[in-house]
Amino acid sequence: MSDTSRTLRAALERPELVVAPFVYDGLQARLAEAAGFEAAYMTGFGTAAARGLPDLGLLTMSEMVENARTLARSVAIPIVCDADTGYGSPLNVMRTVREYERAGAAALHIEDQVWPKRCGFLEGKAVIPRDEMVSKVRAACDARRDPDFVIIARTDALAPEGWESAERRARAYRDAGADLVFVDGIRSLRDLDTYAERLADLPRLYNGQLLPSREIEQRGFRLMIHTGTLAIAFRAVRDALAELRETGAIRGAGDLRTFAELVTLLGVGAALETEKKYTP
Repeated sequence: MSDTSRTLRAALERPELVVAPFVYDGLQARLAEAAGFEAAYMTGFGTAAARGLPDLGLLTMSEMVENARTLARSVAIPIVCDADTGYGSPLNVMRTVREYERAGAAALHIEDQVWPKRCGFLEGKAVIPRDEMVSKVRAACDARRDPDFVIIARTDALAPEGWESAERRARAYRDAGADLVFVDGIRSLRDLDTYAERLADLPRLYNGQLLPSREIEQRGFRLMIHTGTLAIAFRAVRDALAELRETGAIRGAGDLRTFAELVTLLGVGAALETEKKYTP
């Protein structure tokens, strides 16, 4: 059984919101942990972007699982993971759940998009029949070996089919055993409030940054995956590289205090002390 799954499940049962920032590598996961977050979210968009690819269903299950493994072994906090559509039929979904569990993830979400899927905020999404997704959710719940492993069911039906369909789907997925439901593609405060009101009786995940986390908590959400770090990191690196190209230097890049913080965060000192024990 996983300590992180048990920790996450206990946190989700509290009234306080769990905020999990987007991360896609071990360094970002360590930064999230050092900042005091009690969970982090492995973004599929970021995982694809880190490999130079768009989030259009181009990564395989094994590539996603390997990144989940990297994040989980980097930190002690729970990692909530994007698992796309589960990568196929209910049988594929069962294998997906078990592979993510073995990798050390604490939770995953699967979605009802047609494969190849695309980022939840892109246009042109299509969804599979509701009953087909219900079967996938049931398979995911049956497949887990750790009863504390959290299964999240995401619907992308809002954009192509509207709120009536999104609500019916979310309720059906919850009835099929999902621990949380997740309506993706929330673009406005009106949609956010509709989401909170129509599904007020269900445990819900919110993906975005339309409001501060305290206001998301007031709307009854259990888990918030925060997208902001992805854009901030992109902009910072883009601007630093442009500055280097234009001026031949990056202001502040030579600050040894920052380097020392990075060395500490990565545990270099502890690793060197351990190495001494085995050095003749």
